[in-house]
Amino acid sequence: MSEASASHAAERRELTVAQRNAVAELLRVSPVADELGRRFARAGHELHLVGGSVRDALLGRLGEDLDFCTDAHPDETLKIVRGWAESIWETGREFGTIGLQRDGLRLEVTTFRAEAYDQVSRNPVVEYGTSLEDDLKRRDFTVNAMAVSVPDHRFTDPYGGLADLAAKIIRTPGTPQESFRDDPLRMLRAARFAAQLRFSVHPDVRAAMTRMATDLDRITAERIRDEFTKLLCGADPVTGLRLLVDTGLAERFLPELTGLKLTIDEHAQHKDVYEHTLTVVSNAMALEAEGCDFVLRMAALMHDVGKPATKSVGPDGRVSFHHHEVVGARLTKARMKALRYPKDVTSQVVKLVGLHLRFYGYGRGEWTDSAVRRYVTDAGDLLSRLHKLTRSDCTTRNRRKAAQLAADYDALEERIARIAAEEDLARVRPDLDGNAIMELLGVPPGPLVGKAWQHLKELRLERGPLDRDEAEAELLRWAREQGVLD
Repeated sequence: MSEASASHAAERRELTVAQRNAVAELLRVSPVADELGRRFARAGHELHLVGGSVRDALLGRLGEDLDFCTDAHPDETLKIVRGWAESIWETGREFGTIGLQRDGLRLEVTTFRAEAYDQVSRNPVVEYGTSLEDDLKRRDFTVNAMAVSVPDHRFTDPYGGLADLAAKIIRTPGTPQESFRDDPLRMLRAARFAAQLRFSVHPDVRAAMTRMATDLDRITAERIRDEFTKLLCGADPVTGLRLLVDTGLAERFLPELTGLKLTIDEHAQHKDVYEHTLTVVSNAMALEAEGCDFVLRMAALMHDVGKPATKSVGPDGRVSFHHHEVVGARLTKARMKALRYPKDVTSQVVKLVGLHLRFYGYGRGEWTDSAVRRYVTDAGDLLSRLHKLTRSDCTTRNRRKAAQLAADYDALEERIARIAAEEDLARVRPDLDGNAIMELLGVPPGPLVGKAWQHLKELRLERGPLDRDEAEAELLRWAREQGVLD
């Protein structure tokens, strides 16, 4: 058999597997989907399972959220589903979408679209289409441009999406230039699908992404943030991240990542800090308990972004990056703010970046119990993530050194557990509360009480728990030194 014949045979086998997956998945949801399709048919309208739902059915991983398209307009859709749907929501009505729930499935029904785009913001301007073909043509990629009609299960694939799905290729229905000109966010979405599906991007699509990368500047920060978050939470984010850097897209919204390619690692363990960072992201993923931990992955991605600004070369030619964790935390905060991430998510990532170097030095025996308490207290509820980030940051190829670092961290975790068993490390607080401080010093609420409380907390971190008499004696001693008491 020739190489070409073997390739076609393998592709046919892939298609057969995909089709079997689709049949099994569609049978699972067909009682609801077909019933809804019959309601639309009785009203004189078409209904098709479409886009990501068909793609996921072919991959054998259809979830509980189903997407449909129809020639019915939103008002007509509402008439059809009222009395049948268990609940209805109209939050997407301005985009032609009506949402509903039935038998544990979340369904979204969207009127055929032939979208135009605002030439300034590139946000979609909804225009209703008149046919399924028009609707499929305006979709981003061929693997998302397939449909299955309900209830008769007629398969429509005008752009070869099934073949691309079997070949694991991301390609656009029309030319990539036309698709990305309509909505430049699709360039970022291509990288996201590469990360989520482990697909490769067609060379023509990749070339267009490179040529048109600057068009991403017209997209709002919120839309970019949402796509990037999905990319980083994909099954293979490193592939997506490499694509962003190689095409120049990262430079448009995450230049710190591209900047890492310019910095040589101080231990010469990798080609550069960029490669080290991608390895740390992969290592962190391997330590996730279940599902994507975005905070951990983002911290792994950003942990060394302060290195380019702190790079220095010593007399011996060795490169160092002193205080890069401090600079990195500041850069991370600014970048996540620019991408409109929620403040609580940003603060967690920033804190991890700022703390990721704290562990180093522990193995030299320099840490006192006080240092361990401060490590735990400063990490707070991020301690388990800090453990994972620190372990992920060890990417040395020197097996003996890697084993020693792992042993040192094992020892630190054991020591934390031992001290935690003796003290309440999760809630390190002063041995006297505010009421006791005011009573002993005879002062009203105010800044002085806060200063006394902070002094006692520092003492608690340094020496561990004090009994009541010791704590009171220390408070009175401090008060005399501060001139509060004679």
